[in-house]
Amino acid sequence: MRPLIPMLVAVAVSAGCATKSHVSRQVGEVNNKVTALSTEVERTQEASRRNESRIDQVGQEAKNAQTGVSDAKDSASKAFSRAEQAERMAKGRLVYQVTLSNDKVTFLSNRAKLSDDAKKMVDETVGPIAAENRGVYLEIEGHTDSTGPADYNHRLGEDRAMAVRDYLHDHYQIALNRMEVISYGSEKPVESNKTRANRAQNRRVVISVLE
Repeated sequence: MRPLIPMLVAVAVSAGCATKSHVSRQVGEVNNKVTALSTEVERTQEASRRNESRIDQVGQEAKNAQTGVSDAKDSASKAFSRAEQAERMAKGRLVYQVTLSNDKVTFLSNRAKLSDDAKKMVDETVGPIAAENRGVYLEIEGHTDSTGPADYNHRLGEDRAMAVRDYLHDHYQIALNRMEVISYGSEKPVESNKTRANRAQNRRVVISVLE
């Protein structure tokens, strides 16, 4: 029976080598999978970073586009105002025009009452012309800056224009049917509403003497 022992040992050693080889192969496969997974994770992270960068770029482009639209609206409004005035002058209708704006005279905040400075300016400019020339009539435009809702601005512009009309009627006996009141609210700024000084110029009443 003793000669069988070396054979059993040889079988055991052979089985042990096979087991180690199998384990090594499995470990190698796992390592390959981990490496592949890590590579995929890195690719995903890089794609995410590229997407975040693109999102930031698109957001900035959208912001720039919005600013461009706002500036274009301001430019278009100014161009429209200049064209409108040029048309009046070309027809020979516009005799005189004066603007009562907050950088020259003061309207109290959110109120339509004429200040003493505004009355004085009307007295020195429009009043005498309109009173002496019965063939002319007046267009009185009310304007505001962009602060506040559009409906409110439209009413405020109208109230300020009406205050000028009533002053001209009461102090110079200009007939009401010779004066037309128009409110544009914040629709026709003469300057951008980005600064306090510009907003002061947009808060105005424009009086046009027409024949």
